[in-house]
Amino acid sequence: MATAVKARVGMYENVKNQFEKAAAVMGLDESVKKILSITNNEIVVHFPVKMDNGTVEVFTGYRVQHNNALGPYKGGLRYHHTVDIDAARALATWMTWKTSLAGLPYGGGKGGIQIDPKLYSQGELERITRRFTFALGDNIGPEHDIPAPDVNTNAQMMAWIADTYMSTKSPAERSKNQHVVTGKPVGSGGLEGRDRATGFGVVVTLESWANVKGTTLEGKRYIVQGFGNVGYWAAHFMNKNGAILVGVQDATGTIYNPEGIDPEALLRYQADNATITGFKGTQEYDSKSFFGIDCDIIIPAALGNQITDENAGDIKAMVIAEGANGPTDTEGEAILLANGVDIIPDILCNSGGVIGSYFEWLQNRNGEIWTMDDVIIKLRKKLEEAFGKVVTSSVQFKTDWRTAAYIVALTRIEMAYKQRGIFP
Repeated sequence: MATAVKARVGMYENVKNQFEKAAAVMGLDESVKKILSITNNEIVVHFPVKMDNGTVEVFTGYRVQHNNALGPYKGGLRYHHTVDIDAARALATWMTWKTSLAGLPYGGGKGGIQIDPKLYSQGELERITRRFTFALGDNIGPEHDIPAPDVNTNAQMMAWIADTYMSTKSPAERSKNQHVVTGKPVGSGGLEGRDRATGFGVVVTLESWANVKGTTLEGKRYIVQGFGNVGYWAAHFMNKNGAILVGVQDATGTIYNPEGIDPEALLRYQADNATITGFKGTQEYDSKSFFGIDCDIIIPAALGNQITDENAGDIKAMVIAEGANGPTDTEGEAILLANGVDIIPDILCNSGGVIGSYFEWLQNRNGEIWTMDDVIIKLRKKLEEAFGKVVTSSVQFKTDWRTAAYIVALTRIEMAYKQRGIFP
């Protein structure tokens, strides 16, 4: 248990370390630095829910709103046993940088409930989600704070949140509030392609990395940690680029096949067996040695603090594409950079999700319906623009890509504060 607590504290420490480093390199205005060093609001709600057996359980939910200088708070809700105020702070802060870097009119928020959703029935999860929404009340809203799916939450849960929130408004106002959440099912105002936006974005940034290096993804060997939504879609689009998946790790185990693993067949196997282990043609692999697999590209798409000083030295890959939030801690990153490993930072690499969310929000707000082709084209353009800005910033400030990404994000927020001033 002590280890888990240390890891969670470490995530917020990581965010602060990254922020401090970028602020020093760019010479961030001291007043703006003070404002961005803290969160605007931290909401903790306790709410009762009746279980299927008639008993009542009390749950604790969190929503941290870091900064809204550029627009409404935006960020996911996760249902996971690691959710606490510290994790929410870290993730909300990352969302501020991520939305700013992507050029979106948003700030950063994050939250969730400390539960393992596998322990609850569908009916219980619906009641928990609806009651959480009601408890948050006007702390969320389509022009104030817009949640989205994250770890262990999905489109169905977003539909429940939207329905519950809309039900609290007068009949004449309800349809105006559909964009209180993004990541909804397509039939309930969701965006075509939102499901694949994050994984697609990971691969677009890898294509951009390959262009910078004067190569392509064709024939590159890669491994993926986490075979959920982000991991699967990243593998799907890597496959289309001719890259070869040689290793996959998730909570159920680690599999390896140097000849290649078919991500589509693995997805079907996982759906039928609730595990990736035992997949035909693969061998089980020591989980602790996963990141040391001989490959060109690593896509960590699970949880934070996975690449540390304990395993970073084993990495043979040329590039880490951070599909997850905060998968590389500060010590691990120092080792990777010293070894010449490129890191496409999370606030750039996995920003396809929040860009897709922005498109859904616009679609609802304007009463439009966008096609998959519209979404993919617009998504690629936004990601390639952001990647180009990071590379330019990296050259200008002679620094690594993560620090460069932070500088791009912080410069935009700093300008907003300088132009607007501080309310007395």
